[in-house]
Amino acid sequence: MRTPGRAPLSRRIGDPSMKRRTLLRGAGALVAGTLARPALVRAASATTLKFVPYADLALLDPIITTNYVTRTHALMVFDTLYSLDSGYRAQPQMVAGHQVSDDGLTWQLTLRDGLRFHDGTPVLARDVVASLKRWALRDAYGGALFATVDALTAPSDTVVTFRLKRPFPLLPDALAKPTSYLPAIMPERLSTIPATQAVSEIVGSGPYRYVPDERVPGSLNVYRRFESYRPREGGTPSFTAGPRIAHFDRVEWRTIPDGATAAGALRSGEIDWWEQPLVDLVPDLLRQPAVRVDLVETAGLIGQIRLNHTLPPFDNPAICRALLSAVDQAEMMDAVAGSDAAIRRGPAGVFTPGGPMASEAGLGALTGPRDLSAAKRALAEAGYKGERVVLLAGTDVPRINAICEVMADLCRKLGMNVDLVATDWGTVNQRILSPKPLDQGGWSMFGIFSGGLDHLSPAYHLVIRGNGRAGVPSWQTDTALEELRSAWFAAPDHASQKAVAARIQARVLEIGAYIPCGQYFQPTAYRRDLEGMLTGLPLFWNLRRSA
Repeated sequence: MRTPGRAPLSRRIGDPSMKRRTLLRGAGALVAGTLARPALVRAASATTLKFVPYADLALLDPIITTNYVTRTHALMVFDTLYSLDSGYRAQPQMVAGHQVSDDGLTWQLTLRDGLRFHDGTPVLARDVVASLKRWALRDAYGGALFATVDALTAPSDTVVTFRLKRPFPLLPDALAKPTSYLPAIMPERLSTIPATQAVSEIVGSGPYRYVPDERVPGSLNVYRRFESYRPREGGTPSFTAGPRIAHFDRVEWRTIPDGATAAGALRSGEIDWWEQPLVDLVPDLLRQPAVRVDLVETAGLIGQIRLNHTLPPFDNPAICRALLSAVDQAEMMDAVAGSDAAIRRGPAGVFTPGGPMASEAGLGALTGPRDLSAAKRALAEAGYKGERVVLLAGTDVPRINAICEVMADLCRKLGMNVDLVATDWGTVNQRILSPKPLDQGGWSMFGIFSGGLDHLSPAYHLVIRGNGRAGVPSWQTDTALEELRSAWFAAPDHASQKAVAARIQARVLEIGAYIPCGQYFQPTAYRRDLEGMLTGLPLFWNLRRSA
């Protein structure tokens, strides 16, 4: 399914004269809209861009984590065969084009000329084959595609051939996926590394190359423009589609956990772009003549508490349901974005509110009366016996820390034996990969936010899988969910897909697969001499300084 195009917002949010309420109303007006392109802006160095990500970049391989800071890094370094324009339509990126047989069972993709990896070697079809096989082991959309693949081969250095068991018209859409897990093309020597193990080098073919020698964990990551990169010829930059032109010689990612420090650095011009300013600091940033505040992630951010379904107590679906019945999304979003409803949407079910697969199915689990006494009784009846619950909180990502603190408080009120482990987000991302028991470094719950793009449909949504250890950390096993997901891909039209998606949502909430915490819209802030900023995700190509 291709999602529909997005209508522009009726109001800009970058005017410094606007009050906070107006800013937040502009963000809240977004359902599936896109912003007008930012006006010309201004900064200090013509050749270096200084960017503050929302969290430290701790994991570099986009196939082993769904972490968005890793996804943003991967979009700089790696290229994909196809890309999405602002209407979410798949467009050729690394491929010159493709041919499809009349029966839809054979796809022949031809790579465009001049593709090279950062180590100087040419991008060959066998690199593509190995990369996609590794990606499909982790990604939901990739897994659906490869379930139809009879053979994936490289008959020549420039041709990739898919031979399918049954037609899969969404093949370009799958290979254009711009979010976690990214179908990044790597050298074959790296793509043969198991999908559960991080690659030893970060070698892509994108417009920027990663500089490992300058990395300072917890503080600095550096990229340099890849001189041998050849952008697509023609076309207009639109979301991830079109020519990808690197205008900066050097990009520095500077980790600044303290919001006041980051705001001061942006005001003074020490940094150029702060990805996710604290909402409380936005009014001050709006008053700065050299700073612009805008929306980039235009589909919003959706909070979740993920549960480890392989360890007690959340290996018991009845306990998961009892906990879900007590969670108040309004309370969660109050902690994240304040009480202003203009930047919030609720209730947020399994699929992005206002999106093509959103429905009311099973939402009573989220919208019914929040009765802590009843939830506490339900926990006891489900068999909860005081088992320790380890909740991981990423303290350097305020929105994640906020929902984790609310969750910890709720668990204590319900009489659960909760251990809130407060640490940095990079450490959380490393720990959630551990399948070990709690006393050996395992975990029970963690908080996370996903972009609305990742929850648009079952093709993208990673947390609704029931494929156990092959899935994202949660590792839930549920045959019914897997069958429903397959039925969604087989559905003949949009109405049929929407009906299946409603059944998926009802099943997810019935078994307490995870806890949806609500949706809000996060502004970004950058110096006014930056121009060409694209919307949809934080993207670094085509971004430049005004003369």
